[in-house]
Amino acid sequence: MIMSKYTDTMNPYWNKRYLKENRIWGEKPSNTAIYALNLFEKYEVKKILIPGAGYGRNSKLFSSRGLLVSGIEISKIAVEIAEKYDPDTKFYKGSVLDMPYEDKIYDAIYCFNVLHLFKEQERKEFISKCIENIKINGLMFFTVFSDQEKSYVKGKEIEKDTFESKPGRPVHYFTEEDLLNHFEQMNTIETSLIEETENHGNEGLHIHRLRYICIQKR
Repeated sequence: MIMSKYTDTMNPYWNKRYLKENRIWGEKPSNTAIYALNLFEKYEVKKILIPGAGYGRNSKLFSSRGLLVSGIEISKIAVEIAEKYDPDTKFYKGSVLDMPYEDKIYDAIYCFNVLHLFKEQERKEFISKCIENIKINGLMFFTVFSDQEKSYVKGKEIEKDTFESKPGRPVHYFTEEDLLNHFEQMNTIETSLIEETENHGNEGLHIHRLRYICIQKR
């Protein structure tokens, strides 16, 4: 594994969460997945990859519409849940930083709230791997924490706009300019803020202020 330190840190964390909370975010897909699906259908996307697929709540939306879906998930527990919940998607257990897991080029990538979990060098590496695994004119749809999150600036700042509320668990908060710069080698289709309501764990009902970006490979 090229990023074994990250894997060693996050694998037990997510396994523990999924064991305790199971389908942490419920069964309904993210609003951003519904939005991305509409864009994917407009561009006649057939094969997609979901890095950080979790227990399949978003992948099931895509597979139920006839798309060929592959997912990558670091948590063994989440993969076990996902394979039962969304049997039409092929799940791979491992870190997204160790892509690819298939000898396949995808039409699109949908990635929900994963990119902001890495430090700068890892983010660049992850994005490069994603670009390598989609076709020319293929799409990528990413959602990330914005600088308008309530948790912004909480914890120890380890890089610009990247904070650790707990050791080994960085969170990067994106401005619009920052997000566009991360994907400057691609054509931007659209980007904006979107609110995502969640109700889980000790946090209860709360709203995330996410940024999303849809980009196209040149």
